[in-house]
Parts: sequence; C-alpha cells; structure tokens
Amino acid sequence: MTTETQRSRRPGRPARLSRDQVLRAALEIADTDGLDAVTMQRVAHAIGAEPMSLYRHVANKDDLLDGLVDLVFGEIATPAAVEPWRDASRRRAISARDVLNRHSWAIVLMESRVRPGPANLAHREAVLANLFGAGFSPRQATRVYNLIDSYVYGFALQEKTLPISSEEDLATLGLEMLPQFTPDGYPHLAAVATELIGTGFRYADEFEPGLELILDGLERFAVESMRRRI
Repeated sequence: MTTETQRSRRPGRPARLSRDQVLRAALEIADTDGLDAVTMQRVAHAIGAEPMSLYRHVANKDDLLDGLVDLVFGEIATPAAVEPWRDASRRRAISARDVLNRHSWAIVLMESRVRPGPANLAHREAVLANLFGAGFSPRQATRVYNLIDSYVYGFALQEKTLPISSEEDLATLGLEMLPQFTPDGYPHLAAVATELIGTGFRYADEFEPGLELILDGLERFAVESMRRRI
C-alpha cells in the first residue's frame, strides 16, 4: 500500500497520518489476512510509518478494534425514521449480511465493543428511531432488533464456516456423506441429503426466505402488541 504521503515525504520526515488512514489500512489487512494479522507493526508498515506514530491516532489495540467495527457499521444501510419498519428491517438485514460477507472477521466483534464509535451509535439510533416510529415500545423494539441481528450474525457465521459454498460443493460432500446415512440409523438425514443433492440448492439462497419467516412472526407480534394497547 503506497500513499501519496509516502511518495512525497522526505527521508526522516514523519508521515502525515490520520486516524482514518490508520483504520483503513488495518481494515485492508483484516480483510486480506484475518484479524490476527492486524498488529501495530503491520499497519505501520502498510502506510510507511513508524509503529509508535500510530499511537497518536489510536490509543491501543482495543481502540483500533473499536475503530474497525465502526467502519463496518458505517457500511450497513440504515433505515429512515418514516420508512415502514418491515421494509427497513429487511433492507438493513440484507445489507448487514452483505457487509459481513466482505468483512467476515467482524462477525464476532459487532456486539462486543463497550466504547462504540459514532457510526456504530448512529446506526443503532436510526434503527430504534424507525421501530419507535412504528409504535414499538423500547422493550419491544429491543426484542425486534435483537432477533433480527441474531439471525443475521448467525447466518453469516454459518456461511463463513460451512464447507460448502456452491451446488458443486454440496454434491461432492453429499455423495461422500450419504453412505453414512443408513435408512435404519439416519433416515431423515438421508432424506434431506437425497432431496438437496442435484436440485440446485445453495445455502446462501436460504437467507432471504429465512428472514421473511422471522419478519412474518415479528409482524404478528407487532399487531398483537398494538391491539393490547388499545
């Protein structure tokens, strides 16, 4: 990674860094080589700076992680306050899943930060504003928010770790595993494997149908909640 600053600065002259430059370099490393590869030394090398100079912009490794999570939150679509809550929730969930596919290392960090950054906070505020605007109470909005995010994070994690990513992978793995699914021992597993192999099944295609099932349930929850208030 060679920046204009690196090309123009004279030998011995400190690089003119910014927090955003440091975080973007760390993001690129995480996306390419995983979160464990993100060290102060590696980030500094990527932007042509001394490791100690990074501490003017990030206090420590935790601050760096907070900043990385904030960048990821900044890529997720946020709802408008007046947007129908179901449409907004669907759009946000699909966007979050896409973002986490690009930054799969972030899945386990998204809800772990105790010092959330401005993009993180702005995202959460927008989601709650949309749900409050639809008539959900604070407790109900929290339930809706948590359920959808649990599904998104869980699906993204499974998508990352499953040994199949295509119809061909499924066919290969299924044919290897099918002999283990004896009719007397595992008849239902055998039925599922037989049904899915060669039918064009892709795990990734299951995200939106599953999301619709959750939104259907939440819509019934919303109707019942509003009725109890009348």
